[in-house]
Amino acid sequence: MQFEWKGIFPALTTKFSESDQLDLLLFEKNARAQLQAGVHGFVLGGTLGEASVLKEQEKEELVRCALNIVNKKIPVILNIAEGSTAEALRQVKLAEEWGANGLMVLPPMRYKPDERETVHWFRTIAQATQLPIMIYNNPVDYKTEVTPGMFSELAQELNIQAVKESTRDVTNVTRMINRFGDRFHLLCGVDTLAMEELLLGARGWVAGLVCAFPAETVHLYHLIKAGKTDEAATLYRWFMPLLELDIHPKLVQYIKLAEAEVGLGSEQVRLPRLPLTGEERQNILNIIHQALKQRPVINSHFTNQSI
Repeated sequence: MQFEWKGIFPALTTKFSESDQLDLLLFEKNARAQLQAGVHGFVLGGTLGEASVLKEQEKEELVRCALNIVNKKIPVILNIAEGSTAEALRQVKLAEEWGANGLMVLPPMRYKPDERETVHWFRTIAQATQLPIMIYNNPVDYKTEVTPGMFSELAQELNIQAVKESTRDVTNVTRMINRFGDRFHLLCGVDTLAMEELLLGARGWVAGLVCAFPAETVHLYHLIKAGKTDEAATLYRWFMPLLELDIHPKLVQYIKLAEAEVGLGSEQVRLPRLPLTGEERQNILNIIHQALKQRPVINSHFTNQSI
């Protein structure tokens, strides 16, 4: 499947039942809401998808379910986050077998590689597949930074096409564009920096709060790309208290609570995570409810083809 790394790519949460099984009906409800809003691709099994606690069979079920839902309209991207190169390569082959359209690849988990090891990791994975790859560059959470110098070494691997830019340094967008032009397509990976990075030249946004607010997220993207910065800024300011839920260690619980409050998910998480309780839960509910009271009416005239 040919596609562009461009637009809104929800990092979908994984829906669980009270008996800790995949809730594919609820997953489908959310996914169809995303499609209706006009998102441009799905990312499965990422941090928000509780990747570290998913079984292999569950990943396959999620990929096949998502492919059935999208019906070739948008790409389905599977996250690869493993501790060993051998296991990462095995997961890549499984992704191909299941029909995934692309990969999001993290550096090695549980070991902080040096620059040579990091480049070798990504190069080895890229050379093992023809699937398009987005490198997830998140040194804040995963302790390994993929620097512009390392991207220079990786530029020869043509299926490494995109970067989920989560360094928290917005100037990195400008550095990458200055150095590589459009060789790597940059997608913002931090909800609270989305407008800034999109204005600086990022082509898309791997989003978190889109899971609960798809229409607002897609509309914000289109406003920014259409140069309607005043309208975009107004929407972004309303959105910001919600977007800040994405940059907390409990982002999964926070965003799942938001999904539940808007009828697009549930609070069910998988151990070792626990659902929110007490004052913490009430504080997050207050943020969500305040935003819902002031929720803007979205009457978008944009389409996926307009920008």
